Amino acid sequence: MREIVLDTETTGLDPFKGDRLVEIGCVEMVNRFLTGRVFHRYLNPERPMSPDAFAIHGLSDAFLADKPVFRNVAQEFLDFIADSALVIHNAAFDIGFLNHELKRLGHPPIAQTRVIDTLMLARRRHPGQQNSLDALCQRYGIDNSRRTKHGALLDSEILAEVYAELTGGRQSSLGLTADLSAPSTGEAAVTRNSDRLRSFTHHETKISEEERRLHAEFVAQLGAKALWNEYRAEPPTQSGDGATAG
Repeated sequence: MREIVLDTETTGLDPFKGDRLVEIGCVEMVNRFLTGRVFHRYLNPERPMSPDAFAIHGLSDAFLADKPVFRNVAQEFLDFIADSALVIHNAAFDIGFLNHELKRLGHPPIAQTRVIDTLMLARRRHPGQQNSLDALCQRYGIDNSRRTKHGALLDSEILAEVYAELTGGRQSSLGLTADLSAPSTGEAAVTRNSDRLRSFTHHETKISEEERRLHAEFVAQLGAKALWNEYRAEPPTQSGDGATAG
């Protein structure tokens, strides 16, 4: 069973008032295993960023100015998600923006029937409690210390772990799961949940060099004190304008 865990960042709250997508992050799961395949793009929204949105994700007009517009990545995005179920936290928000963008290009909308809303799952499982992504991470003991700013790819990685807990969690390690890396033989292997969902730090995502370059540019704009620098392979160097060099 293939599922895509998805998150977006935007210029504001309402696509019908002109707000646009600025980031899409997706991670692929097959039989609840993270496969390492990702789709991640920053987008030029062709409009100014609202101060409130910038405070949430830190994506500036200057950083997004040379990024592709949605129409240039739309088909690649659609090819990646294909007909798989989409796992999204507070799905109405993300699907509303995605469908608004797709409609502008004449594409059919993403059907609600293929969407799994983890916020709805959490509310049914934990009625009357806080069910934000951060609250669920705290409840399930999932490390989200790197989430000082919202980011679509990082949030998708974290949501994949939350989704596993919402749909079985560590007890799922008692089940049998097919080895996806080998040809099917009809046999099954027991897989620990810790192996099944590795942390963001150790997860071997197949991110392209172009995506690494774009992320490095984004981190550079945050300055030398940005927490992202603690997770880079090499320590940042100081450039003449006070920003870190990518």
